[in-house]
Amino acid sequence: MASAEFSHQIEALRPVLLKYARLQLRNPAWAEDAVSETLLAALEKPQAFAGASQLKTWLIGILKHKLVDQIRRNSRELSTTASADDGEDLDELLFAADGHWREAQHDWGDPEAVLRQLDFMKVLEACVDKLPGQQGRLFMMREWLELESDEICKELAISPTNLWVMLHRARLRLRECLQAGWFDAAPGGGAS
Repeated sequence: MASAEFSHQIEALRPVLLKYARLQLRNPAWAEDAVSETLLAALEKPQAFAGASQLKTWLIGILKHKLVDQIRRNSRELSTTASADDGEDLDELLFAADGHWREAQHDWGDPEAVLRQLDFMKVLEACVDKLPGQQGRLFMMREWLELESDEICKELAISPTNLWVMLHRARLRLRECLQAGWFDAAPGGGAS
């Protein structure tokens, strides 16, 4: 049995041993286990320390063996876990024997069409922003907000004839802008 002074000296070196173990194992729980086993081995056989080296050097020597044991023990655990996961063939999970999907796949739609639509909307917004005066506001009120002509005329204090003329001009300008910015644009930017 170890003396109280010997036990105290060993316990004082615990932080140094723990730091060393953590550097080697990179797992705090495994490092704790290895250090605990080292300290337990030293306390069970204090007579093994002959004093030929420093106590710290002797404990690190024991710890090295415990670290190797810990690495071997945990590598077996990891390889067992990994082989269990690798045992199931992914193809067998996803595909039936006839080569078809086991479960029907979700329809992703047409991502390219959605992207083209988003691109078109950006071009359209830029064209609406370029409309002069109240034409852009009128167009947005009528086509996007779907307000009635009477409401728009009342809101902007214009006549129905003036509204019709301004909307006609707005549509012509948008057509011209979209023709240049979308329909005549490089491949991938135009309509299909």
